[in-house]
Amino acid sequence: MFKKLHMSLIISILEVTKLLIYNQRMHNLYAIFVKILEICKQNAGNLVNESGNIKRRGVVPKFSDLEVIALSLTAETLSIDSENCLFSRLKEYRTSFPNMISRRQFNDRRKSTSHLCEKIRKRIADIIDGGEDCFCIDSKPIEVCRVSRGKRCKMGHKNYSAAPSFGYCASQGVYYYGYKLHALCGLSGVIHSYDLTRASVHDINYLHDVKLEYHDCSIFGDRGYIGKEIQLDLFETANIKLECPYRLNQKDWKPQFIPFAKARKRIETVFSQLTDQFMLIRNYAKDTEGLFARIIGKISAFTILQYINKINNNPIGRVKYALS
Repeated sequence: MFKKLHMSLIISILEVTKLLIYNQRMHNLYAIFVKILEICKQNAGNLVNESGNIKRRGVVPKFSDLEVIALSLTAETLSIDSENCLFSRLKEYRTSFPNMISRRQFNDRRKSTSHLCEKIRKRIADIIDGGEDCFCIDSKPIEVCRVSRGKRCKMGHKNYSAAPSFGYCASQGVYYYGYKLHALCGLSGVIHSYDLTRASVHDINYLHDVKLEYHDCSIFGDRGYIGKEIQLDLFETANIKLECPYRLNQKDWKPQFIPFAKARKRIETVFSQLTDQFMLIRNYAKDTEGLFARIIGKISAFTILQYINKINNNPIGRVKYALS
């Protein structure tokens, strides 16, 4: 009896120890920062100089541009979408970040380095799955504020073309005020291309940008992309075959091929992961530039976790367990 109790006590202690080690690895901000920074350095290449900064004149910052990007992606992977919360967490790692910049400087430099972050993300996405010829396309509403407050919203007042607008989400059956995220991902779940437009822009307009970047491939979309003219234009200009389910009131209606329907669900899963872990539809940005930088950071962090799963020979879709 004593031996059984002794063994059960040892087993419980080991389980608690494993759990503590797991939690420490999952929530050690600096360890995650170092891992992401190393990945960014490996894939930045000629985009930055030896010190990890974009080539420019002036004083060389001690906290490099790659470190700003890595810190931003670290916060997104840990579901920290508030800069106030991030810098309160950083107080625990003062010795690990001797050259840490202020919160205001971090906010400004994250916006200015968002284009560099996107270039690195594209390189990583090509490494994960750069030879695909089948893609899924869909859009996701990004609400800025409530519909009742839309007319008072000051976001984008300096640039009307980039300002949010009122739109309608057919899948949810609601009106909203904000933007619309268009994304194109492979069947493996890797986002290869995306764009952020006003909510009033129709989904089919994003296909005009797609045909400039892709060719000789198949794209699976929902009923929002139905259009004989655009389908013919994509096929003639870039040899892109657009597959969409028929509407019930169409004359040539026929049931959708089941594998196509299952393939299109991949991008819905990707949007669900971005909404759940990276809180895509919740943001604290006060201006358009800040919102765009945050969206870029969330999608880049998602791609980074997929890359970590790939190099560890794990399913790339299990992003929640990538850092375990």
